[in-house]
Amino acid sequence: MIAEIDIYGIFVPALLVWSVIALAVSALLRRLLDRIGLYRLVWHRALFDFALFVIVLGGVYAAAGRIPS
Repeated sequence: MIAEIDIYGIFVPALLVWSVIALAVSALLRRLLDRIGLYRLVWHRALFDFALFVIVLGGVYAAAGRIPS
């Protein structure tokens, strides 16, 4: 099923909206993880950040599936 969201008359793919939300949440998580010093234990920071984004995107997708339309 292809989901689209209507934003002022413009149909935007739902995945784009979910990705923007996930990007904002993962940016906050990256800042938090940097402050507590977790990145000292990470081998490849860019790969870790990408994996964090994918996990957050999956969480946003799962949460969006529970919201009634």
